[in-house]
Order: sequence, then structure tokens, then C-alpha cells
Amino acid sequence: MSSTITSSLTTWQKKKLCSLFNNANFSLLFKASVHGYHINTFHQKCNKQGPTVVVAYNKSGYVFGAFTSKDYGQTGGNVVDDKAFLFSFNDKEVKEDPLRVFSGNPQYAFTDSGPYFDSLVFLYNNTATVYCNTSSVYKFDPQQMHGNDLQLTECEVYRVEDCGGLMEKPWRNVQWNSERRKALLSIISGWKPSVSSVKQARILLVGPVGAGKSSFFNSINSVFKGYVSIQANTGTAGTSLTTQFRTYNIKPGSGVSHVPFTMCDSMGLEEGVNSGLDVEDFASILKGHIQDRYQFNPSMPIQQDSSHFCKSPGFKDKIHCVVYVIDTCKVKLLSDKMIDKLAVFRRKTNQLGVPQLVLLTKVDEACPLVAEDLKNVYQSYYINKMVQEVSTRLGVSLSAVIPVKNYCQELEIDPQTDILLLNAVVQILRAAEGYFDDLYCPEEKSE
Repeated sequence: MSSTITSSLTTWQKKKLCSLFNNANFSLLFKASVHGYHINTFHQKCNKQGPTVVVAYNKSGYVFGAFTSKDYGQTGGNVVDDKAFLFSFNDKEVKEDPLRVFSGNPQYAFTDSGPYFDSLVFLYNNTATVYCNTSSVYKFDPQQMHGNDLQLTECEVYRVEDCGGLMEKPWRNVQWNSERRKALLSIISGWKPSVSSVKQARILLVGPVGAGKSSFFNSINSVFKGYVSIQANTGTAGTSLTTQFRTYNIKPGSGVSHVPFTMCDSMGLEEGVNSGLDVEDFASILKGHIQDRYQFNPSMPIQQDSSHFCKSPGFKDKIHCVVYVIDTCKVKLLSDKMIDKLAVFRRKTNQLGVPQLVLLTKVDEACPLVAEDLKNVYQSYYINKMVQEVSTRLGVSLSAVIPVKNYCQELEIDPQTDILLLNAVVQILRAAEGYFDDLYCPEEKSE
């Protein structure tokens, strides 16, 4: 099963939850409808994750749960936590502050056999029910807490992390005005590869399932069209939605006469053997052997007799820059298997001398301060921390990691989102230019 899981919290529910914590970031660790209402899976996903919050949903419209600042460790003992609390809010009382109940005895915040908060026991008997005992250490009115509805429609666990606020000065300088947007479009439109045989730089997007590869292409396409456009398939399916190798050309628009790059979308990376993009297929793409609309077969790489195999590709058919697309919210959740897989792909790319960058998507979902104002992206301590973590775990330089926000639910384009996306394109084109510089002698370059 793929690791792609999405939160059930609506925008207003997430705001309510955020109001219980100061500038917190939530990373989804466990979702019962995907992982099962089972205590063993809960421990597998949630142990040793630091502060966490259980979020339960029932048909009566209540969202309720429990926070602990301590680790789950499966010790079976009572855990001391003076910061632990139960909470609740519901659809009918959108404007009211959430109910918050602290333990009457912090010595017994919860029992470390699972999310067992004495008065509320979640995953009770490995079922979608909650056991409730109001005469215990947390005192509350059950009607207020859950509407006396103990049957759950969903149960999630999030890691809670302090966003750390904003830095005094941004760690990268970006101009956020409309002149800058025009200037970036002009830089991109005026760029041309320094190799005469190449009319467009070919950019390959690679990354785990659900990271936002196809959404990034759609977002770039939207910037040039002047409105939000969906051309590549996107979604949150458990396995890769992109099953073909696709080459996307972007039509000029927004006052731009020429778009000097092509984006190639590949199958998503998956942890399992014989699932997701294969490293041999990846190498064939880099060398220019695989043609548009080739149907990937995860259990067998492309064969030379395939009608989609180009036996003698030119330099224009090769990949000129590889861009790894990573969901900022999932940086800390990247498994060792996924990191190992990315390392294999990175080594192969290095062997062929192709430049590599990393796009960190969904920055607004990862940090509430960035959701509030995208211009905070380079002042957010949390985003800075994620950039450093990706740099370390993937073994790329800090300057090669670029935070972006894709268009996903918007209907109209937004200047700040455009500037972040166009900045990323400029960095990608500069990286491709470095590749051309490395490979070609002056006399082989176009004037």
C-alpha cells in the first residue's frame, strides 16, 4: 500500500485545531480508514513521534480527541504529562471556542498501551468506537464532548510540531510585486539553450506518489495561460495516477511569445519492489530512449523492440535537468526505503552528469504562517528547517532546494503563487544551462 494519505479535516476544522496550539504544524501519521482500527498499526505509525494529537470524527458532527506532549512507546504504563488535554468542537458551533479539558491528575495523563486517555479510550477493542468514562481523571459533559455518539466515522493521529514563528529577515530575498512577475516571465521567454540542436530544455519531474509532480506542471501551465488549468491528471490515489511517460509542452500566453522548456512527467516513486518508476526506465528516460505516452510496466523495464523506444536519441531528446518533487508535509515521514530509492536515482543522474534540483511543494499546508501569507515562505523557521532536512537526507546543496506552492483548489491565479513558481522555473533553466556549458565546446554552441 502506498504511503499517500490525506487529512479529513476541513479548512475550518483545521483552524479550530490550530487555535488549540500556537503556530503548530500537523503531519498526518495514522488514518484508521486506511490503516485499520488496530492498535498494532497505531503503534507502528505513531510510536516515538513526539507530541501528537488524536482526532476522532462521528456522524453527529463532532470532532474530538486528545493531545499529549509525550511519546507513545508501548510500555503499558501510566504517563505523566501536565500538558495533555482532551478537546472537542462541532459543526453546529462553528463560532464558539473549542472545549478543552485538562487532566485532574497529570500523573495519569494516558496509559501507554495506545491512545487510552482514561476518560476517553480510542481504538477501543480494535474497533471504530470510543470507550467513555466521565467519572475518571478528565471531567466533562459527554453531550458537549461527543454528543453521546461513540461510533467513529474516522480516527486520525497527527504529529504536532511548533512552527517556530517568523525570522526577522528572510533567508532568501524575493520581490513580490507585479513588476517582478513580469520580469520573471521575460527572463523565461528570452532564455534559449546555448546548444543549437536544442530548442527547448527537457525537464523531468520525479518523486513519491502524491507529492505534486503533475500539479506542478498544471500550475506552471496556469501561470502562462493566465488562469488555473488542469491538463495532467492529479489526485490522491493510493498508487501513481501517472502510468505513462508524458511530455508536456506549454503554449505561450500571458504576453510570452516563447516557452523554452518541456516538462516530462513520470510514474510516481513507490517503496515496494516492482511498484512505481523503475530505475532502468528512469535511466532510459534520461538518455532520451523513452518516447511520449510509453505505458510503464513496473515489473519490467522498456524493451528495445518497443514502439516507444528511440534507439538513437539526439541531444534534444535527453533530459537536461531532473527535478525531485517532495511534499513539505511528508519530509519527516519519508521512509528509509524511499530515501534509499531516491539515492539510487540520484546516483544514476550523477553518473550521467545531469543537474538535479528539489522542489518542496505544499508549503502552505506545511506551515500555517505561510498559509496566512505566502510571502512568509522565506521567513518561516519551519520551512527553513524542512529545506535543511531535505538537503541533508537527499544529499543535495541547500541552494538546490526550492519551496513552491502549486495551484490545487484555486480557480484564479495569484501573483505571489506565480512569483514562487516562476522563480523555480528560472532556477531549473539555470541548472539546465550549466549542463549545456559542461558538455559542449564553444564552437558547438549557438551564437
